[in-house]
Amino acid sequence: MSVGMTESAATKVQTLMDMEENKDLKLRIFVSGGGCSGFEYGFTFDDDVKENDTVVESFGVPLLVDQMSMGMLDGSEVDYQTSLQGESFVIKNPNAASTCGCGKSFTPADAGAGCGHAAEY
Repeated sequence: MSVGMTESAATKVQTLMDMEENKDLKLRIFVSGGGCSGFEYGFTFDDDVKENDTVVESFGVPLLVDQMSMGMLDGSEVDYQTSLQGESFVIKNPNAASTCGCGKSFTPADAGAGCGHAAEY
């Protein structure tokens, strides 16, 4: 089980971590309930490795993923993209049946396809 990131994402994360001046920081990637598609992605810096965390390194950047989130993120790749709309981290998740237009929330493949937006009749 693993999660990785592109070189551009790793470069951006390393730049942000260097600004914090804490050599123990790692990027925590997690999934929480919510968002318009059922689950949403989250990112935070953390210097506390918990017992159920998976620790992986991608382009020299340490990543933390808790056990529950790893089940939904296994095989995913974090990318950092710059476009006319701005800059953002984007997760390419092979376990997502669908994602919302914002790209920050998803429906897991085992939950069935479809966006969380209900049609009104």
